[in-house]
Amino acid sequence: MVAQSPSPPLPAAHAVAAFPAAALAVVSGANAGDALPAPGDSVCGDYYRLDEAAAPLTLMLDLEGGAGGRLAPGSEAGRPGDPVRLEGRLSLMAPDGDLVEVLVLALPDARVALPLSPLRPKLTYSLIATDPTPGPIRLADVVAGAFAQGTRIALADGRQVPVEDLAPGERVITRDHGAQALRWKGEVTLRAEGGFAPVTVLPGVMGNPGALIVSPYHRLFLYRRDARALAGAAELLVQARHLVDGQSILRREGGFVTYHSLVFDAHEVIYAEGVPCESLMVCPSVVTRLPEDLALPLAEAFPGLSQHAHTGADLRPELVSRLRDRPGSASSGI
Repeated sequence: MVAQSPSPPLPAAHAVAAFPAAALAVVSGANAGDALPAPGDSVCGDYYRLDEAAAPLTLMLDLEGGAGGRLAPGSEAGRPGDPVRLEGRLSLMAPDGDLVEVLVLALPDARVALPLSPLRPKLTYSLIATDPTPGPIRLADVVAGAFAQGTRIALADGRQVPVEDLAPGERVITRDHGAQALRWKGEVTLRAEGGFAPVTVLPGVMGNPGALIVSPYHRLFLYRRDARALAGAAELLVQARHLVDGQSILRREGGFVTYHSLVFDAHEVIYAEGVPCESLMVCPSVVTRLPEDLALPLAEAFPGLSQHAHTGADLRPELVSRLRDRPGSASSGI
């Protein structure tokens, strides 16, 4: 159970997972054979690949120092107090079109890559854009596990309640653990652009009576028996952005969007507009990428940051289209 007593002050340090420069090397192009170059020296059209044996380093970043930051105790590289400088960012595209933004950070004795969404080993990524402008280290480039305002959530008593009207303590029905008390709810309003532009599942596409609107990195739960051969499991978690088809599942840009994140004692699958979706998983790799208005109160409420992921298998984006093309897929939403 999550303690209800007041939480200790939030530490200034944020835990992030970064890779040494040598682990993300240029395999073809102008800089072929080089470890991760500085953004100013990078050349669009070069191809990058993450070393299959690469293990991410945990960096504890104290971001109170302005445009850069400093390493805090607990980092697996450098020394506490070392300055951390943002050299810029790279935009890498996988063969299936998946876009990954990578922050390039300079430590006193090393350069590291901080991907803002997962890099997959064995894939060759093409560099499509560079931004060599140093600036603040932004860890709020993605919102994970967030429902747009107006989304109706199923409660244990059968009511469908707009997410903005939920309050901690209310009991929400979950797929795996029955009725569970909502422990925390966060809210943030952002420009609906880039990584914050919501995904809309139109009514009826996944059995949803109303439009389901979620953040692009929010994962939806799908049960597909025929997925075992492709994904190794029938229970799947799929990022909403990978389901966009431009017809029944759309990406909406423009204006503003208000997102609400829901946290339970465990990482749960709940029902939003009748569609099973994940709750926000509380762990460093998720929390440090939330907008600051969500991350700070969440980390205060859950200082342990120790939830484990739901057992549903993450469906790789290159498999989504293959499942969508299978007979009977229309009724399942993919």
